[in-house]
Amino acid sequence: MNPRAIKLATLTALAISIATASAFAPPQPPEARPIHIDSGKVLGVLTPDQKVIAYKGIPFAQPPIEELRWRAPQPVHKWRHVLLAQDFGQHCIQSGSYPDMVFHDAGPSEDCLTLNVWAPSDAKPTKKSPGLPVMVWIYGGGFTTGGTSENRQDGQFLAHRGVIVVSMNYRLGLFGFFAHPDLTAETIHHASGNYGLMDQAAAIAWVRRNISAFGGDPANITIFGESAGSFSVSAQMASPVAKDLFAKAIGESGGALYSAGLGFPPREEAELKNVAWADRAFGSSKLFYLRSLTTEQILKGLAGRSSPPRFGPVVDGYFLPESIPNIYAAGKQSHVPVLGGWNANESRPNVVPTADSFAAQANTEFGLNAPKFLSAYLATTNEQAIQSAGDYAGDKFIAFSTWAWLEAQVKTGNAPVYRYFFDLGSPGDRNHSASMGAFHSDDIEYVFGALDSRLQMAIRPEDRALSELMQQYWTNFAKTGDPNAPGLPKWPIYNAVDNYQVMHLDATPEAKPDTLRPRYLFLDSVWGSTAAK
Repeated sequence: MNPRAIKLATLTALAISIATASAFAPPQPPEARPIHIDSGKVLGVLTPDQKVIAYKGIPFAQPPIEELRWRAPQPVHKWRHVLLAQDFGQHCIQSGSYPDMVFHDAGPSEDCLTLNVWAPSDAKPTKKSPGLPVMVWIYGGGFTTGGTSENRQDGQFLAHRGVIVVSMNYRLGLFGFFAHPDLTAETIHHASGNYGLMDQAAAIAWVRRNISAFGGDPANITIFGESAGSFSVSAQMASPVAKDLFAKAIGESGGALYSAGLGFPPREEAELKNVAWADRAFGSSKLFYLRSLTTEQILKGLAGRSSPPRFGPVVDGYFLPESIPNIYAAGKQSHVPVLGGWNANESRPNVVPTADSFAAQANTEFGLNAPKFLSAYLATTNEQAIQSAGDYAGDKFIAFSTWAWLEAQVKTGNAPVYRYFFDLGSPGDRNHSASMGAFHSDDIEYVFGALDSRLQMAIRPEDRALSELMQQYWTNFAKTGDPNAPGLPKWPIYNAVDNYQVMHLDATPEAKPDTLRPRYLFLDSVWGSTAAK
């Protein structure tokens, strides 16, 4: 029997037990009252402080297995009985791993399209109010790893602040981004790949249809994400498929307008690479054969010596009808308020440079533009070279891509943009030394109010205070499109009129003019033309 069918059968008995008990017991607490969504009834569980009801592992699409592998997410089948939503759904098959990603679910599976909802226990729409603002989280992991069951992404703490938090699993790697000419031919849209992005959009659409049952406002949805999740936010803004599904957007470290590592190539280019690789890895690239393979057989092929390509988003002609830079340049993206930024130490170089070696690298990468590069990244001493090498590594990895996204939104959007710079140095934890500073992904626990999930982290008063402030800024923005509120440091809009003010999230948060703008204008003069294709 299908595992989901077994679970539903078990829950049928549970529902009967609850119904029998309710005839002889006083009114049940909130977690014992099922709510109706478009696919059936779900039963949540109160968090330990009794202030939030968590609904975990709710299917939002059919399992993308067998004939549904590498297809757009399909509407989930309705269930007849109560679904006890107390456990996270299994995370999607991963193409890699990171030491700070610790999942709390039953393990990887292709059957992974589930989402979670954290709603205040007293949340319910009334005639006077349409419901609470909703924040929909998209995890990062380079489009190859990630899942919703990490403690650092627990939505219950943000839900204390008068919002409903939702997170979804989406397909990754080969399972989520496999472009193939036969897949392209079988769809009415003549497109393939981007199934992971479609999963995200399907989950947001599910929220639009169902969130009022949890006490949320379907007209006030904010999507937010970090790293590949932030790339995804900017891509959802660019896609006509996701248009009008959300009202606001937050991006933490990442934008899909340029990247040295997470590019969005044309579908046709990816198809050629994928077909050649499948022939090497499996002996055949025929679609019917690839769909007949088990999950384990595919993973074995990925782990072999066939040098698999990077399976990531593509310009497929449907979800992304053209390149994301061109979509923004034409003003075709969603015109919603945006809050975004990045961390001070997004990446560090593998080799410690000297002033001479850094200058040599500049000449190799930028040729005649090397003098301009070295005026933006000073390296007259070895100490300067070390700092500039770190700054350049972070910019090349992800900071410039975020800058380019926010700049494009300022130029062609008609809604406010708020930019931040997270520069509180980390105290270090089990996976990161304090010398790394404000490293990539360092901000997640601060945003979610989940600092205590950081293993062996010596949490300081300034960490608690900054986390409190960021939670207020993020939820204020979700409520009104403006992070500001009485008693908080003023966060100006990011634009030329106000001298491009950036909110520095540090022990003493304050907004300052962008002193690094010449650096990014230089990079844009060199890289911008290659990004907009």
